[in-house]
Amino acid sequence: MKSQLSDKDKSGSTQVQRKILEVKDLRTYFFLDQGVLKAVDGVTLYLNQGEAVGIIGESGCGKSVTGLSLLGLVQPPGLVVAGEIKLERKDGEIVSLLGGSDAKKAMLNIRGSDIGFIFQEPMTSFSPVHTVGSQIAEMLMLHTEKTRQEAQERVIDLLDQVGIANPAQRYKEYPHQLSGGMRQRAMIAMAISCEPKIVIADEPTTALDVTLQAQILELLKRLQEEKGIATIHITHNMAVISESVERVYVMYLGRIVETTTTDKLFAKPLHPYTEGLLKSIPQLGRNIRRLESIKGSVPTALNMPIQCGFYPRCTKRIEGVCNRSIPALVETEQGHSVRCFLHSSEEEPMNEFSDL
Repeated sequence: MKSQLSDKDKSGSTQVQRKILEVKDLRTYFFLDQGVLKAVDGVTLYLNQGEAVGIIGESGCGKSVTGLSLLGLVQPPGLVVAGEIKLERKDGEIVSLLGGSDAKKAMLNIRGSDIGFIFQEPMTSFSPVHTVGSQIAEMLMLHTEKTRQEAQERVIDLLDQVGIANPAQRYKEYPHQLSGGMRQRAMIAMAISCEPKIVIADEPTTALDVTLQAQILELLKRLQEEKGIATIHITHNMAVISESVERVYVMYLGRIVETTTTDKLFAKPLHPYTEGLLKSIPQLGRNIRRLESIKGSVPTALNMPIQCGFYPRCTKRIEGVCNRSIPALVETEQGHSVRCFLHSSEEEPMNEFSDL
C-alpha cells in the first residue's frame, strides 16, 4: 500500500508529504440535563495525501463523534464548541470548516464532493423509500453537472466497480432488498461517487461475516491505491488497523492517548490502554487458555474529575499523580506521542473548558 502520492520537483528530488487535512484541539460536547458530556475533548490529528490512518478505541471513546464532527454532522444536544479544521480541496484551495457562515457554506459543498463518509450501518443511512441507485445519483447531480441519465450510467458503473453483481438491476432496488454486504458496497460507491480526496470509514465492516469483512477492506485498500484516496478508518478492531492503515490514533474518553505508525504501535506500545488492547487479541502460536482483558469499561464522559481518564482501570497507575491531574500528549520519540505520566510529567494545561 502506498503511504502517499509522491511527487518530484524539477530537480528530481522527492517532495515532502503534503497534509490535506489538519484538525487542532477539536472539542465536541453534548449539553445534557445531567451536565456536559465531553465526547471529543481536544483532539488534534492530520492526514496526508493518499495516506491511510486509523482511529481506534472501545465503544464510547468518542471516535465516531470525531468523524461526524469533521463533516458537521453532529446533531443537538451535541455541539462543536472549539477547534480548527483545515482542508485542502480538490482544486487546491485551503478552506476552514469551523466558524462563521463561510465555513458552513464550505461544509455543504465539501460533504460528498471532497470528503466521502461510509456510515456504520447502511441500512439506517440509506433512505428506505428511495432506490439505492437514485440516492447515489442524487449525490452526483448535486456536486457535478451530470444529467440524470449520465448520473445513472455513472452509478451503475460504480456499483460494478465495488463488486455488486447485476448493477443495472440493483440500481432499481431498495435498501431492504440488498444483503448487508451489498448495502455496504453501495455505501462505498456513494462515498467515492464524486471522487473525493478523503474517505472516512466508520466501522465499515460492522455486522459482516469474516469473508465479507476481508472483501470490504480489500476494496477500500484497492481504491486508495488506484485513485489516491486518503482514508480514515474508525474502528475498535485491531486486526483492521494492522492490515489497513499506516498511522494510528488511539482514543480513550474523548482524547488521543497515543499516536504513532502502525508498526511501532504493535512492536512497542507505550500507553497501558494500548497495551491492554493488544493483549486482548488472539495470536497464532500463543498457547493460552484465556485472553487478557481490560477490567471495567469506558466511563461516560460526563462530569469527569480532573485526572487521567484511564486511571480507574489502569494496572500501572501512580497514586497521588494519575488521579490529581491530566497528562499531556507528549512526543517521546520522533513520530511517537503518548499521554501518560509513566513517560512524561507534563500536565495538560487548564483551559476555558476545564470547569464545564
